[in-house]
Amino acid sequence: MRILTVALCALVLPASASASALIDRSAKNVRLSVNGSGQALVSYSAHGRAMHVLAWGAVNARQPTTGRPQVSFRKDYSGRQWTSFRNQCRTYDGPTLAFQVAACAAPDGSYWALQSWRRTLPNFGGRPRPGLGAWELHLSHWSGPIATLEAWTDWVYGGRYHHLFGRLTYDGKAEYGFSATRVGSPLDGYGRNIYVDTLDSRYGKGWRRENAFLAQRPTGVFCYGFYRFSPRGPGHGVKYRLTTPGPGVTPDVSITIPGLHDYNPSSSADVAYEQQQNALQDSVTGADKKCHVH
Repeated sequence: MRILTVALCALVLPASASASALIDRSAKNVRLSVNGSGQALVSYSAHGRAMHVLAWGAVNARQPTTGRPQVSFRKDYSGRQWTSFRNQCRTYDGPTLAFQVAACAAPDGSYWALQSWRRTLPNFGGRPRPGLGAWELHLSHWSGPIATLEAWTDWVYGGRYHHLFGRLTYDGKAEYGFSATRVGSPLDGYGRNIYVDTLDSRYGKGWRRENAFLAQRPTGVFCYGFYRFSPRGPGHGVKYRLTTPGPGVTPDVSITIPGLHDYNPSSSADVAYEQQQNALQDSVTGADKKCHVH
């Protein structure tokens, strides 16, 4: 019964709510321009026409609070100002970004970037289909640190299942939201899903989407057991890629970690590794009761 409870806490469907930095889907020929007035112009082609989107009014992110909404861009899709926009984009010298399409330094020293990835792929190795799996174009603007996503692997329930655990932080503090649907889609601007792709698993060769889950309130931690949610699974692979939209309008972050072989209780190395990871998990998750399964 305990397994079922933990599984339902982790299981979510692809979120329908978009991140605050979403510009468009299936964009091509993307260009980023930035002026000296704190505005960015994103030019691209999509939906059979040229698009010129002006964005402004947000930088970095607020720490989670119920007192104020998360920062978000104001956006103008009319294209009226693009011919007079004075580009002052400088060479980008900021942190390495996952899925980077374009990036630059603004005259005030802040950074702007565009990233593109497939956030809404079907779970459990499902193939992309209309409405699920489009390449999303995300815009970010920041002047300080970006989010930190950490994750580790081990086994749970006596080695029966492969397991992931980790945490999401921003500027050294936990990232989490205050409300979500029953399947784990955030309902406020603070909540963040972590999307897990698995490499060379039972779903097939290459990267396939396994699932997604929320960073928990108030710790920012998460845990996920590779239980048999689907007849095709579980999809534990040789590597895992974890990706999440950045807090506020900061960049999206992604990490890749190695997978594990099946647990061998007769292996002293496996037993020692599991004990080590259990201690690490307890230190990372602290008082979070949802992520204390060993």
